[in-house]
Amino acid sequence: MQSKPSFVLRNPSVNKGTGFNNEEREKLGLKGLLPPKVETLQEQSDRALSQFTSFNTNLERYIFLNCLRDRNETLFYYLLSNNLELMMPIIYTPTVGEACQKFGNEFRFAQGMYFASHDKGNIRTMMDNWPADGVDIIVVSDGSRILGLGDLGTNGMGIPVGKLQLYVAGAGFHPTRTLPVIIDSGTNTKKYLEDKYYLGERHPRIPDSEYYPLVEEFLAAAYNKWPKVIVQFEDISNDHCFNLLDEYRNKYLCFNDDIQGTGSVILSGFINAVRAVQKPIQEHRMVFLGAGSAGIGVADCIMSLFDEAGVSKEQARKSFWFVDSKGLITTTRGDELTSQKKQYAREDYTYQLKSLLEVVRDVKPTAIIGLSGIGGSFSQEVIEEMAKHVEKPIVFALSNPTTNAECTAEQAYQWTDGRCIFASGSPFKQVEYKGKTFVPGQGNNMYIFPGLGLAASVCEAKHVTDAMIITAAKTLASFVEDSEVLTGKIYPGLQHIREISTRIAIKVIEKAYEEGMAQLPRPENIEALVKSRQYIPTYDNSKN
Repeated sequence: MQSKPSFVLRNPSVNKGTGFNNEEREKLGLKGLLPPKVETLQEQSDRALSQFTSFNTNLERYIFLNCLRDRNETLFYYLLSNNLELMMPIIYTPTVGEACQKFGNEFRFAQGMYFASHDKGNIRTMMDNWPADGVDIIVVSDGSRILGLGDLGTNGMGIPVGKLQLYVAGAGFHPTRTLPVIIDSGTNTKKYLEDKYYLGERHPRIPDSEYYPLVEEFLAAAYNKWPKVIVQFEDISNDHCFNLLDEYRNKYLCFNDDIQGTGSVILSGFINAVRAVQKPIQEHRMVFLGAGSAGIGVADCIMSLFDEAGVSKEQARKSFWFVDSKGLITTTRGDELTSQKKQYAREDYTYQLKSLLEVVRDVKPTAIIGLSGIGGSFSQEVIEEMAKHVEKPIVFALSNPTTNAECTAEQAYQWTDGRCIFASGSPFKQVEYKGKTFVPGQGNNMYIFPGLGLAASVCEAKHVTDAMIITAAKTLASFVEDSEVLTGKIYPGLQHIREISTRIAIKVIEKAYEEGMAQLPRPENIEALVKSRQYIPTYDNSKN
């Protein structure tokens, strides 16, 4: 059956559907298998957009887009690239969260690869089953900490799939050279273990003595199979993500988007927020709600601003206050702190502050940054208390999906009387307040990871360094003009994401050569090299 020429209609990488012209239909044996009309890619896209908007729920739209991708890859990416602001909240946060929670119920076809704990010893052989000739990028998750939704196990596959779709649309990775992966090490979520439609292994998560060797085998196999591949770790729980990054960041070409990507994009927003409030970094006091991978990653990146200002690390850390579920993190709190929390634990408190409100009253912060995963945790009392002492409060409610945001954009603007510089992790609509229109900033990692990943892949970087990540942040920040920053705008429009990603890739590649990290001989024109590697969804094969 697969040897028939008409099988091309079942291959999403080459299928054009009604886009096949009459000559192609004759040559491929498609006459009679398609409606008579030959359509352009734009005509097909217009129909697909009409179909997309006809659905009543975002989950239905998500399913439609993924079915389209499984039918006609070129059309899918053409549609997505030309409607990215409309569709990004569907293929990724917040809708992808619901799609992951219902993954087993809504399963239609397999995407990517799955490596379960019982596959140990066979992973390299299994990789030979992947049909593509080569892979440039892998996004891998173990499903242990999906967005702010917790341990979803194998249901988390929607995250690597969605992330790679954004790598393609945002930076121009070729879709056939991307690979989403789930490492199935079990799940500790009882409802999935008892769900008859759950598709993962039905046992609690394996112990570390089995988990780390499983990940090590996967990485060794991946780099043996595809030596130049870049691996991005995604949505891995705090008890593992830091250890994995520390272990492999200087061994393989890899990075963790939750730690380094989030840190970079929020650093970019914070650079512009500092420009907006016109207060030097040394005068800022930052309260963080949430001390997990994202929170620590953001703080580590912001530390670079203090370093540039000539402030020592020891002195800079005195500008950070971290709050977790037990209150302000201090060295005298009496509990065992992780190594990541220890570096930001306050040493100057002989008393304990148990709540965020108490900390805000005590610190009088200039910025409050939420990465807690707890919706509504920036209460009206907290924000109003902060606004009493600061002319332009910086309020970053960054938890995903939207329901987990620490406050809404409307709340932030209302509770600060329209004075705050606001950013969120998931999108919020513009806010009308006292005759003014406020456009909330979205600290979306998509501003960073496509260009960063493309840069590392194109120049065949040895590793992804801190300097490369900070370069990406500064490049993004530079897209917002001073006049825009003064109005509270801290991120550029996502409709320019291909241009943004291209510029980030160029600057990061330059930094990689500067640091001696690039293994590809330096080209005469880096921009031309980057653009030559970018996929363009078209039926003209000469442009792919």
